[in-house]
Amino acid sequence: MAGLIRSVAAALLLLSMTSFGFAANKVIIILDASGSMWAQIDGKPKLEIARESLRTVLQSVPADDEIGFMAYGHRTKGSCDDIELIVPPQAGSASAISSAADSMKFLGKTPLTAAVKQAAEALKYTEDKATVVLITDGLETCGGDPCALGKELKESGVDFTADVVGFGLTADEGKQIACLAENTGGKYIQASDEKALQEALVETVAAPTPAPAPAPEPAPAPAPESAKPEFNFMPSVVLAEGGDPITDGNAWEIYKAESDGTRGDQVMTEYGVLKTNIEPGDYIVVGRDDEARSEQKIKIEAGKTYSPLFTLNAGALVIHPHASQGSEISGEARVDFAYPGGSTTHYGDAKATVPAGEQKVTVQIGAGTATETVQLAAGQTVEKDIVVGVGHAVLNAYYTAGGDKADNSGIGFEIVKAKKKIDGSRESVEHSYGPDSKFWLPPDDYVALTTLDLAVVEQPFSIKAGDNQDVKVALGAGVLAMSAPGAYSIEVLSSKKDIEGKRKSLGLTYGDNWQQTVPAGDYVVVRHMSAEGQEKEMPVTIKAGERAEITVQ
Repeated sequence: MAGLIRSVAAALLLLSMTSFGFAANKVIIILDASGSMWAQIDGKPKLEIARESLRTVLQSVPADDEIGFMAYGHRTKGSCDDIELIVPPQAGSASAISSAADSMKFLGKTPLTAAVKQAAEALKYTEDKATVVLITDGLETCGGDPCALGKELKESGVDFTADVVGFGLTADEGKQIACLAENTGGKYIQASDEKALQEALVETVAAPTPAPAPAPEPAPAPAPESAKPEFNFMPSVVLAEGGDPITDGNAWEIYKAESDGTRGDQVMTEYGVLKTNIEPGDYIVVGRDDEARSEQKIKIEAGKTYSPLFTLNAGALVIHPHASQGSEISGEARVDFAYPGGSTTHYGDAKATVPAGEQKVTVQIGAGTATETVQLAAGQTVEKDIVVGVGHAVLNAYYTAGGDKADNSGIGFEIVKAKKKIDGSRESVEHSYGPDSKFWLPPDDYVALTTLDLAVVEQPFSIKAGDNQDVKVALGAGVLAMSAPGAYSIEVLSSKKDIEGKRKSLGLTYGDNWQQTVPAGDYVVVRHMSAEGQEKEMPVTIKAGERAEITVQ
């Protein structure tokens, strides 16, 4: 799992430098933060895959690129106005964007058309070249027309492009938003699951390797002179004083030095052993390995060679995360390293090179966390097993106990603590959507709040560390298919009137056809012919595990 995530992230990185045009002057990334992003791909929420991919891509974006970050659905449930430019386009925004994505909630609707329009306007697309990258796992739910918007932005923009990544969309669903990208000359990437995401990205960026240019005719041999060194700059890097040089996995960044000693233009980035020639001048050189780095100011003079040593004063932490005592290493674990001066996140079996000192390591598996503090000396490698102590539950809903499974992606599961707070509410623990929703939970008593259309059921259950449970939720519901030819809207009411003679409204939709899962019982279906209240109604009885079809004329 961890290897696949890294492969996806690497493909995204390559994509960012080719298809999505991060080399443009200004880019805004829009992330879908609707509630459906809690749905899982191979046991991992899509939102976590998106967060990790963003973090990896942004680490290698050139420092002078101006990248912004926008999200929708992250603050309010059911709102079509919940769109926010969290990080305005600016250079050096990678850390701010990663932090924003990591702390974001996922709970709202999908106003993707309005979000793309707002992002384009923030980029002043009618004045400058602008690129928007939309990452969404759902279709427009707020009445916008993405196809028409694409044409509008292309026609009125100076050089506007929208690229769209679809998570978990069917081919038909993808066609409904692919036009947003196509109408602006951008790309649409279809990704139905994690494997498909990887394949789609690789396919998008794959291109034939250009044939090498013919070798130039050899120049006449120069007159003999004293032997010159092949390279004038050959640095080396070690974890600690007296240690062996690092030759693999490390990186070098070389910048021009400004007159005030600050970094100027970047000259090069190289990996592993570095042997190169640098023009005379003042430079700032950074040697790094993972999260550890060392910086030196170096003056290069003509005719001289330089072999500086960079000491990282760092060590390596190797963390093996486990869900419970005696279990296998968890590929679903999130491992956060907090070290002197910074932090980093890995997934699954994790290794990080970090500055020496006190290290705070937090392992998260689902809703469970475990934190340990480690003292790491320069040049030292510390390897630890960290047990979170969680159990595993797979939730499914059934129309009746022992009946048909509700195989519907619209099923929502919210796990809350069974014990109520003093105000009567319960603490929310985890969310997920769709059948076979998986949860890792600390030992405790819980309630699964299960929602499918108009049916809402509470199912209590308990978890112990190391558990593997199948939790089956009986909805006690059936399916009601309603047709009302020519209707302005359709509404479902309870059949029983209250003391004031009013019936409770259970749900309403606009149009003349509607299908909903409804708890067993008696109802009234109302056909509204206009907003002013012309209506006709028909009673209906729903039986658990059965389908009812009615036409209100």
